[in-house]
Amino acid sequence: MTIQQPLSNRTAHICVDMQKMFMPPGSWAVSWLPATLPMVIRLVEKNPRKTIFTRFIPARRPGEGQGAWRSYFQRWAEMTLERAGVEIIELAPPLNSFVPPARTFDKPVYSPWFGGELARTLFAGRIDTLIISGGEADMCVLATVMGAIDLGFRVVLAEDAICSTSDEAYENILRLFTQRYSHHVEVGSVEEILDWWK
Repeated sequence: MTIQQPLSNRTAHICVDMQKMFMPPGSWAVSWLPATLPMVIRLVEKNPRKTIFTRFIPARRPGEGQGAWRSYFQRWAEMTLERAGVEIIELAPPLNSFVPPARTFDKPVYSPWFGGELARTLFAGRIDTLIISGGEADMCVLATVMGAIDLGFRVVLAEDAICSTSDEAYENILRLFTQRYSHHVEVGSVEEILDWWK
């Protein structure tokens, strides 16, 4: 579904995991991130006070984590904070210059809804609509969108401000949300979103 109605002052922008650790060249590099960054910046510039940057926080050392996350951080030992350094969790420049007034929200898993703190913050601010940008389309963006749907938010996905490691993954996610979840997710370009967001 394309954008059908204006985005009110009860709209927030969640920018998913646009962090140094995902910038090329690295073990977790998302090749599209540099090309997507200017579109993300346009959304942030529209209303930094209504922007929340989520940040994925890896385990401190290899083998830490609950359940399957333990083996995950054994597999990706070089991306733990102990080995890669805490600076990898920082936002990709120049996004960090928007904080404050934009806020950051840290999470140890793909979904930012884990634990309920983000939802409580948004509900307390009377937010009912979420614009979603960032990466990766088929991982943390997917988890963010699905949780937002479950919580009843109006969800607007910025199709040219999300990134992935492959064309196929990106196209599959757009197909999923424009067809299978078309009742719950509106998909539009950054230009369209900015036109609707007053």
